[in-house]
Amino acid sequence: MAQSFKAQAARAHTFAISITPFAEDGAIDEAGLRRHLARLGSSGVGVYVGGGGSGEGYTLARDEMRRLLDIAVDELKGRTQVRAMGVEPRTAEEMIGFLEMARAAGVDAAQIYSLDVGHGHSPTPAELEAYFAEVLTAVDMPLVMSTHQSVGYVIPPEVIIDLYGRFPQLIALNCSHQDPFYLRTLVDGLADRIDIFVGGPHQALTALAFGAHGFLSSEGNLAPRLCMSVIDAFKAGDTEALFHRWGQVMRLFPALYGNGGIRVTKAVLNQVGLAGGYPRRPRLPVTDERLTRALAVVESLDLGEPEGW
Repeated sequence: MAQSFKAQAARAHTFAISITPFAEDGAIDEAGLRRHLARLGSSGVGVYVGGGGSGEGYTLARDEMRRLLDIAVDELKGRTQVRAMGVEPRTAEEMIGFLEMARAAGVDAAQIYSLDVGHGHSPTPAELEAYFAEVLTAVDMPLVMSTHQSVGYVIPPEVIIDLYGRFPQLIALNCSHQDPFYLRTLVDGLADRIDIFVGGPHQALTALAFGAHGFLSSEGNLAPRLCMSVIDAFKAGDTEALFHRWGQVMRLFPALYGNGGIRVTKAVLNQVGLAGGYPRRPRLPVTDERLTRALAVVESLDLGEPEGW
């Protein structure tokens, strides 16, 4: 049964893929992390923590990841949706271990990442089905599957749709591919039952037009209220505000990604007096030239007052 616009709008949302602020010596800046998460929580956006991209999750030891999850739950639980993202695993056992940690920390939901078997290889559809089924059989908590271009392959839609029919703990799907036909197939097969989000703001309007429920972004670290205002305009049916606010997010998108991604995002946060911290090696701080270019766009958007800088 196709969902109505009213039902779609009621479930629409956006999530920030949170940074992990580090001190100059590489330690997690816990005070800065708490300030950053509190700011995200007050904006209304949902929050994923510990991701491999924006959260620099690949640099975190297991005890650091658990500490990160504990702090996120302490700051956000009950204020907004707090979810564990994690990194792409090499085995089902690795994914299960992360999800058990996330459940113990008390997050609202956790993401099951696409399998990365390494060395540029791609798993077969049968191997993917076996991997997800093993994880889902072992872990009973609200879970979100991810199908992500970062691993270099596409999970067949029929595999995803079948798994959602078999495992009721699957509550949402994160789709981070550029193919609109793939997205449409997943929306048509699942959106009446679960929430579907796209990775990045560039597909947000396409996703909403198909019947999906919102987008994930790194831009939400810097401008969470702006990102939330896109969803608010959609819910209100205010197309003028929707296009204007989404256009602002889309001007911010290349200014950050084109100048160093999370490196420049952290530097801009520091420049405006917020908790950005340092990137952790092997990432290095952004150059002054790239920071200057990004700041010029940020300043042109007049985000300071609405974001509370």
